Amino acid sequence: MHTAMLIYIKKFKDVGLRPEDIKDIDDLTKLPFTTKDNLRNNYPFGMLAVPMKDVVRLHTSSGTTGNPIVLAYTKKDLENWARLTARCLSTIGVNENDVFQNMIGYHMFTGGLGYHYGAELLNATVIPAGSGNTRRQVKMFKDFKVTAVHAIPSYMFHIADVCSEMNIDPIQDLYLKKGIFGAEPWSNSIRDRLEDVFGINAYDNYGLSEMSGPDVAVECECKGGLHLWSDYFLAEIIDPVSGERLEDGEKGELVLTTLCKEAMPLIRYRTRDITILADEECSCGIKHPRISRLLGRTDDMIVVRGTNVFLSQIEDVLLKIPGIRDNYQIIINRDVMDELIIKVEVTKDIFNDEPFTLLALKNRAENELRTVLNLKTTVELVEPQSIPDGPGKTKRIVDFRSI
Repeated sequence: MHTAMLIYIKKFKDVGLRPEDIKDIDDLTKLPFTTKDNLRNNYPFGMLAVPMKDVVRLHTSSGTTGNPIVLAYTKKDLENWARLTARCLSTIGVNENDVFQNMIGYHMFTGGLGYHYGAELLNATVIPAGSGNTRRQVKMFKDFKVTAVHAIPSYMFHIADVCSEMNIDPIQDLYLKKGIFGAEPWSNSIRDRLEDVFGINAYDNYGLSEMSGPDVAVECECKGGLHLWSDYFLAEIIDPVSGERLEDGEKGELVLTTLCKEAMPLIRYRTRDITILADEECSCGIKHPRISRLLGRTDDMIVVRGTNVFLSQIEDVLLKIPGIRDNYQIIINRDVMDELIIKVEVTKDIFNDEPFTLLALKNRAENELRTVLNLKTTVELVEPQSIPDGPGKTKRIVDFRSI
């Protein structure tokens, strides 16, 4: 008997659950949750459900907080993964006529290889660019007449800055038409800016390595939520505190059960992502249910002076203010009371303007943040490209309270 079966048998025994207790889909709530700690604590192969000889590939998480999470795939798992990422790309209009530049990291991270094989399945021309070397990325955009991209949103704005340095107009001089973006939180304000700067249609996608990679859900042309592939993943929304299942339309934590995974099937996996699940039919005609764009995370939520704050709330306020760029950083200090400081880049013309212009912008940002967050913040306006960014995820939160 494989170790994953033993782990689940123990979990079922701990809650007094027997096989005959599960008769229909409503009995799913009787099953215990699986968490990231279960995967981490059974490093490296304690969650395998097949013999090692059937595992044809391994990926891992970064492991920055201890043992990495090991992700195992059978040949069938890889075929399903490619099929699902192809479905995601097809939903946003990628086909055999596209040149697809994949600017997400390859190697142990699942993002790069996942969409690579999906795009090839659609017979698109794939450029396995990976991350970094931005000037070369821009040159490939232009020389290879790239029409579709996969990237981290913050990196695309870094690319826009490099385009400016190279005297390249992203709309006039390039051929981009569509892009699929993820791997970090981003808002509709970011979407608007991406589409304005590059002249593209920007689509969100959702996935997590524990399921297989970036293949769980994707936006369609309507951009009214992300279609979750219900033939591969069974979705629930729960109260993140009580664990009770919530009704469709209620905001809560997304819980996923794999339906086709062979090497590492997971039962009721707590994603820690906050969203809303809707079952009504989309006007695009796709029958799969939709989740809203992520509204935050239960474990990445900032608690400042007893107030729950999500990055998406801050981002939504800042990026609607003219003159403020997309790059920002949240700093939390502890003195007598927690102090919330938000460093945010402004455009070059604003930064070089009269001091009263910066003061007015600072006051507006602080007032609007106070209204939304019900919390006093200090906004520091800084010059363009002074907050470190690049091909990886920008470090959005610096919390000195734990130092």
